[in-house]
Amino acid sequence: MTSTEKSGAAADKVMSMKLLVDTKSNRVLYAEAGKDVVDFLFSLLTLPLGRADRLLRSADGSVGSIGNLHKSVERLEDKYICHVNAKDALLTPAGVGESGKLVQLLEAVAPAVTTQISRCNSNLSSYSSCRSYVTSIVTYTVMDDLNVMHMSTISGITLLNTFGVTDIRSLQEKTVQLGYTEGLEMLKASLQSKTVLSDVFLGKKRKA
Repeated sequence: MTSTEKSGAAADKVMSMKLLVDTKSNRVLYAEAGKDVVDFLFSLLTLPLGRADRLLRSADGSVGSIGNLHKSVERLEDKYICHVNAKDALLTPAGVGESGKLVQLLEAVAPAVTTQISRCNSNLSSYSSCRSYVTSIVTYTVMDDLNVMHMSTISGITLLNTFGVTDIRSLQEKTVQLGYTEGLEMLKASLQSKTVLSDVFLGKKRKA
């Protein structure tokens, strides 16, 4: 596959979701998302902490003090390690991040993983190696704090009442792209914030 073909295929991996934004408070009330986005979000639960730290360090730095543990293991002399594979197990933990990218945001270099995703079924024993978690028969609501539920007209109205929205003119729909960069930002924000969607997709405006 040529670099141009890889770039085009990688672009196909970018997902999207529709945000409902309250322009008065400049916050995301909730998002409408498909199966692909929810699978990605749920897959974060299966990501080993050491792998998450490594992904974040490759971008813009570790979260909190977990990076110091990683550096400590790197610095520790082999004579203090209990067995030969211990350091590798800590520095490069096995898990769903082994593809080199966040799950569901694979670059176009992992067709085997894509095939594996399509073969997922309801057998619980397959879930550990499977990248599919929810069905595609409904659209999902993703809250700003990453609470996820299936979407319905009634739930949408209930949410607006919960948020105390009285002027629907202040609401704006915004479709955003979710690629590898945004995936990393969501991973980081999920470890730090209760307003993940607002922080990631409205971050610059919120800081202004």
